[in-house]
Amino acid sequence: MRIGTTSYIYPADILPNVKQLTDQIDDIELVLFEVDDQNNLPNSQTINELIRIAAAHDLTYTVHLPLDLKLANDDNTSSIEKALKVISHTGKLNPYGYIIHVETDEGNDSKDIDRYVENSLRALSRIADATGSFKHICLENLESQSHYLLQPIVDAIPVSRCIDIGHLWKQGADPVPYLLTWLARTRVVHLHGVTERDHTSLSVMPTQSVDDVTTVLFEKFEGVLTLEVFSEHSFNSSLEMLRQSLDRINRP
Repeated sequence: MRIGTTSYIYPADILPNVKQLTDQIDDIELVLFEVDDQNNLPNSQTINELIRIAAAHDLTYTVHLPLDLKLANDDNTSSIEKALKVISHTGKLNPYGYIIHVETDEGNDSKDIDRYVENSLRALSRIADATGSFKHICLENLESQSHYLLQPIVDAIPVSRCIDIGHLWKQGADPVPYLLTWLARTRVVHLHGVTERDHTSLSVMPTQSVDDVTTVLFEKFEGVLTLEVFSEHSFNSSLEMLRQSLDRINRP
């Protein structure tokens, strides 16, 4: 299993973050939450430097596609085009996975499941053509979505999952049964704490909750575990909480 975090730990652009993080983690999630035009994406010089750093430090990247994609809309053309632009721009990095939210303007718990699935399948097939495979497409469970919503999509096409543990905690769910059910189709796991909001330090969580999760992950998961937090304090304290958990469950 590879341990990662996001490209926004320090209040700086992607490249300075990557340079500061390479000695501490194995993977970096490139945070491309907002991509309104070409200027929001890393330029070719930055991409080439990211490639160099990855080769020198045995580093991999995951790419989080923009948050405003509405791939389950009837009219999802603009969302597909935006996703394809990001994929084309970052393809030289050979990302381990592309993290995708499958949403619609009608709300995340769409009552018309058949239409939600049909639109999503059409969009994801286009995206798979660009990534070269379905398996690099990682569908993330959201705190605002019912657990069952993504299942028909996963059943229909060989996409992967991104299990967000924090989102499950935020919903009041025990993540362990979902990990045991979903891990076989999972490339990326997001881990972070939750209080009144999520993506806080993992250190705010009860030790037993964290240990239950890490026990399953270190026995059954070989993908990327991303500490999905967005500050230096949250990263350092989350990494320490993870290390302490591994000590408690006697994992190297």
